[in-house]
Amino acid sequence: MSRANHLQELSRFGVSVWLDFIDRRVLETGELARLIREDGITGLTSNPTIFATALASGRDYDEAVARLAPEHPEPQALFEALAVEDIRAAADCLRPVYDETKGADGYASIELAPELAQNPKASHAEAVRLHKLVGRPNVMIKIPGTAAALPAVIETVAEGVPVNVTLLFSVERYARVIDAYLQGLELRASRGKDLSACASVASFFVSRVDASVDQDLAARGAKALLGRAAVANAKLAYQVFKKEFSGTRFSALKRKGARPQRLLWASTGTKNPAYSDTLYVAELIGPDTVNTMPPATLAAFRAHGACRPSLEEDVAAARAVWQELKALGLDLDGTLRRLEDEGLWAFEKSFAAILATVAAKKEAVLAARGEAAADLKEFKRSRFVERLWKKDAALWKKEAAHQKIIRNSLGWLSLPEAMAAGLGPVRSFAAEIRQEGFRHAVVLGMGGSSLTCEVLRRVFDPAPGCPALEVLDSTNPAAITALEARLDLGRTLFFVSSKSGSTVEPNCLMDYFFEKAVRRAGDKAGRQFVAITDPNTAMEKAAHSRGFRKVFLNPADVGGRFSALSLFGLVPAAVMGLDVVKLLGSARAMAAACAAPGAENPGLALGAALGLRAREGRDKLTLSLSPALESFGLWIEQLVAESTGKEGRGILPVHGEPLAAPEAYGPDRLFVRTSLRGQPEPEAEARLAALERTGHPVLRHVLADRYELGAQFFLWEVATAAAGWLLDVNPFDQPDVQSAKDQTKKLLGGLEGGALPKETADLRAGGLAAFADPGLLSDLGADRGLDMPLRRVLAAHFSRLRPGDYAAVLAYVHPEEGCRLQLEALQRQLRRSTPAAVTVQYGPRYLHSTGQLYKGGPDQGVFLELVQPDAAVLPVPGQGFSFGTLHRAQARGDFAALLANGRRALRLDLGVPVEESLRAVVNAASELSACPR
Repeated sequence: MSRANHLQELSRFGVSVWLDFIDRRVLETGELARLIREDGITGLTSNPTIFATALASGRDYDEAVARLAPEHPEPQALFEALAVEDIRAAADCLRPVYDETKGADGYASIELAPELAQNPKASHAEAVRLHKLVGRPNVMIKIPGTAAALPAVIETVAEGVPVNVTLLFSVERYARVIDAYLQGLELRASRGKDLSACASVASFFVSRVDASVDQDLAARGAKALLGRAAVANAKLAYQVFKKEFSGTRFSALKRKGARPQRLLWASTGTKNPAYSDTLYVAELIGPDTVNTMPPATLAAFRAHGACRPSLEEDVAAARAVWQELKALGLDLDGTLRRLEDEGLWAFEKSFAAILATVAAKKEAVLAARGEAAADLKEFKRSRFVERLWKKDAALWKKEAAHQKIIRNSLGWLSLPEAMAAGLGPVRSFAAEIRQEGFRHAVVLGMGGSSLTCEVLRRVFDPAPGCPALEVLDSTNPAAITALEARLDLGRTLFFVSSKSGSTVEPNCLMDYFFEKAVRRAGDKAGRQFVAITDPNTAMEKAAHSRGFRKVFLNPADVGGRFSALSLFGLVPAAVMGLDVVKLLGSARAMAAACAAPGAENPGLALGAALGLRAREGRDKLTLSLSPALESFGLWIEQLVAESTGKEGRGILPVHGEPLAAPEAYGPDRLFVRTSLRGQPEPEAEARLAALERTGHPVLRHVLADRYELGAQFFLWEVATAAAGWLLDVNPFDQPDVQSAKDQTKKLLGGLEGGALPKETADLRAGGLAAFADPGLLSDLGADRGLDMPLRRVLAAHFSRLRPGDYAAVLAYVHPEEGCRLQLEALQRQLRRSTPAAVTVQYGPRYLHSTGQLYKGGPDQGVFLELVQPDAAVLPVPGQGFSFGTLHRAQARGDFAALLANGRRALRLDLGVPVEESLRAVVNAASELSACPR
């Protein structure tokens, strides 16, 4: 049974639903047409902020900018040309609505430049010119409803140009706007012109009123009135609308064909998360109104909006609210005047920002068009695309040993097609799990076997009735027991995911949870376990011998970090209820695009940017992601670092570092922004635009929806293969990962009564046991056992950062919120006091991710390893050690591997409680001097 679409219900109450959003993709992909068809959208509003976000995000406007720039070299002229194209296309989409309603609805709005706000004569002339330039009858020109602009409203209405009078906050100003509209109609009638062609809306702003008034109420402790001012104000405005458009003055005009100027509710996105996300729709439903909604509000009301004739409810209560606010001493008139002033100022600021964005975009696009052709020449000469798709192992390396590895690693190219063809068993299995009522599904894995699942579980919510997905990729005993405490173990499904089948972490975790299941379910314990592995591995055999519910055998020619679109990602995704057909569909579309030979190949373009910029010294790939996509950076991190970080070369992904001002960065950065369409982040875009203006390269990827992650997985895989080729490395091996494993194995082989061999600290730093490379010990002049101030040790360590270096915090701690916040604070402090990129990694996860780059890449890293002490003994079944011992052995083993590779490294053994110990490190870092940029 189809679900009710609450947006469509609004029309029954006399409400027209408009979209407060525009960008080229919404127009070109048919999304606006779909919204009109399926949701009953009957109009559209735009403003410079919306245009700026759309223009800055992604490459949707690149072709248009390149085409229009020669004819419109100045930023304002180029912006107008781009905006006119979009508004024209939107108006064409809405034309059937306009025709069907005989001009009553179906409008797209475009705004005048802000410098005209105080010049009514110029505003009128510009409104007429702009309407003629767009050349569509169903275009409304937005004129601010300031006192100075009202004469422009009168003349523009009289001219027969549709007008959206915007930026209205007060009932008094709204009454004057109605008067201006009526004067315009009367003037037009006096000229003998037809009134039936006149259309207008008055945009009354809603949520900003609550945002401002609530601050005053909170300061007075008047909680009962919070969130009530905006709706009350709007209801009072509607009473003015009813009075004026039912009076004798308008009646005379109505007989000549005039229509009322409808009230349009603007600024309807809820700004306070404590309020309902449909508040400013549900409470303002009444005849002859328009509600223009941003995409998030549109989606919210579609999903769970409630329709009732609310605008006429409790009008007396609305008046009482307004009186109560005044009785509290609030200067409401002053507040509404200030909101108007702030709105004009914000408009001017947004317009200036878009002109800067247009200028930067034009320069970047034109430069990129020239650079792209040069960048791709190397690929063309070597027939890279052709040989990639033929799976030619000789493309990367001549040596037989390398080619053997590469030949057995290119199966990922076929996954979008091959996996789609074999989804039947996956979907059947997911349905079986859903029917059996499992509440949780836990992936036990490391690196490529689990990171895709970590991304998907954070980006998507589980579908109703499907288990919530969890990922355990840590040997930290506190992390294990914390997860265990959240689970209903009897209704939990465990995925044991390992390509090789011999990875120590998932095997130990499997043994731990399997023993728990046996105690509870006996010989039926295996029904809670699923193995995902390559054919003929030890894990496959163990799974069969233990009676696992299912064994999924992944194609053996797919490397771990290239396995996102394989069974390692798809089976858990299907179990949590994701549409894996849609996920693979987006990947197939990207695969087709990445088969193109030249500049139209997005994988090649991204790979060229990564590889060539890295060769120029821009080898710090700085990732900026929408909050909803933040976890995607973890996956990119492993893919790029482990694939390129070898033979003294490599690209360091920088994930989780907040964007800063341009002067905070050296010339070693390449920025890549990945965002979700319809979720604008003005602050991030402003920072990225500033970076572009100062010469930093910024690439943008905009996802139409979350399922386009499938396309992104494939895009980055192709780009990484291409970047590896440009760097002359084999992107499919990981030769330096083994060194840390060997050191760990050596430590575990020398256990003394289940404990690691004792070690003596090189020194103590603020009371913490500290271990350091010989260079740091020499710089400190430290005697063994000496206790030195922590600040001094950190200062000496990080003073060794050179231009082009980076700092990496390697945290062997439980990533619970307290520790996470301290580590984020440490990253900020180090970023403030060092000129370098700063990353934070959790061990042992990073051993299967960036660890390859740290040891095999260029000697650019200055490492700070932080190790949590054992909190409790948590034995690993069948082994002579505990998880705490394994966790510490991995930390010590990797530190030894770093030193063996000549890296600059400092290890601190933290005290208890860990959070307090981390805070001491943060405080010491805060005392480091800020370094010049």
